[in-house]
Amino acid sequence: MDPFEEIDLQDCPYCGSVGCFEEEGGWCVYVQCVDCGAHTAELSYKNEAERLDAARRVALNWNLGKVVYPGPGD
Repeated sequence: MDPFEEIDLQDCPYCGSVGCFEEEGGWCVYVQCVDCGAHTAELSYKNEAERLDAARRVALNWNLGKVVYPGPGD
């Protein structure tokens, strides 16, 4: 079971759709909206413990609405 499944994500602060965790090459994690593309900053990690901590931190940013919104046409 992936520990990310235990972390609650609120709906996207821009469009109200679903946010999901994304990872890049095993070194960083962020949350991104599946519809509008709004996303948090990427947080890097070096091991499994840091990975889970980074996931919790990006989830907190997402839930607080601290996201980048590319907007239409960008």
